[in-house]
Amino acid sequence: MHNNKLSFGHALSRLGAAVLPLALAACSGGGGGGGAATPATVTPPVDTGLSQAAQLGEKIFKDVTLSASGKQSCASCHSPDKAHGPVGNLSAELGGPNGDTQGFRAAPSLRYLNQTPAFFFDKEGTPTGGFNRDGRVQSLAEQAERPFLAAHEMANASKDEVVARLRKAGYSEQFRQQFGAAIFDNAEQAFGRITFALQQYQKEDPEFHPFDSKYDQFLAGKVKLADAELRGLALFNDTSKGNCIGCHASMRGSDGAPPLFTDFTYDNLGVPRNPRLKATADPAYFDLGLCGPDRADLAARADLCGAFKVPTLRNVATRKTFFHNGAFDNLKDVVAFYVRRDTSPEEWYPLGADGKVDKFNDLPERYRGNVNVSEVPYNRKPGMAPALSPAEIDDVVQFLGTLTDGYRAP
Repeated sequence: MHNNKLSFGHALSRLGAAVLPLALAACSGGGGGGGAATPATVTPPVDTGLSQAAQLGEKIFKDVTLSASGKQSCASCHSPDKAHGPVGNLSAELGGPNGDTQGFRAAPSLRYLNQTPAFFFDKEGTPTGGFNRDGRVQSLAEQAERPFLAAHEMANASKDEVVARLRKAGYSEQFRQQFGAAIFDNAEQAFGRITFALQQYQKEDPEFHPFDSKYDQFLAGKVKLADAELRGLALFNDTSKGNCIGCHASMRGSDGAPPLFTDFTYDNLGVPRNPRLKATADPAYFDLGLCGPDRADLAARADLCGAFKVPTLRNVATRKTFFHNGAFDNLKDVVAFYVRRDTSPEEWYPLGADGKVDKFNDLPERYRGNVNVSEVPYNRKPGMAPALSPAEIDDVVQFLGTLTDGYRAP
């Protein structure tokens, strides 16, 4: 591990996300009558290539009636048309009972999460894996819980309320057929099946991990990259230039598997504070990633404060919001920030009360020493040449565009 760096190219086994046990609820007599329930008529399964649970997960994913506003679903913030990421350029999506409550973090893409390992510390003590930007949950099913209940998202008051809404949905009988006639009698169990179904949908539907970008087809020898894209790839991999490969592996694995463009680790980049986030109106508010406020179990690890999970770069060119706080809305600016953060900090940070650049201003002073300043391209000083020239930045952006799913050769 390199000094302040919390992410490096570790060889990880491709661990599957933890799967919730599928223990079907027993069918029992209703309301104290003691008699055996009449079995429901089971609809023959539809051959979509997805399991019945995954088909239910798709319906749940797209169902706006499961929100307090009646207007928001999982797909509202994770649009299939935008690589299962946000549609617009809001720093954080809006939700709540009236659809006007802003969240705290930019909505991530849900693509390629099926190979994310549960959170762990590797043998070098490097935090790795886990879901959400702070790795606090261990599976896709667990990740699906919060949006239903968070006040700034779908804003249900309880799991019971979510289950009550699903009970009125047009596919409620299919839900009973899959998970047991009495499943709605126990809200905790029913809610667990809801999140399990969402997990199966994300694991089984190829749309969440198609591996059909131009770069995938290039690796397969089916297409050629343009000159600018090839130059960008070389800069991406060059450990003295972009050094993006340090966290975002671009080569096939030893088993021939296509690259995920993340090593699942964490880094502290000192991203500027974003005044477009309403939460930042409170000068005492700071999102410290691994050590809180959403994640509580590592609150005592001051050395981890400000570190966020390294995301996949697949489909990054489709996004209009970048980093955990949505501070950037332009991919070219993101790459420029990486290479000019330290050579020209005045480009990215405001002046403090003393007239000096308030560098790393989205972290309390006591945690600013955690920011990665040791590795390329962050190992520069003001006045030095950045690791990439403007033309080279353009080339890297061109290469990143080859990571967008659904490429069709002209």
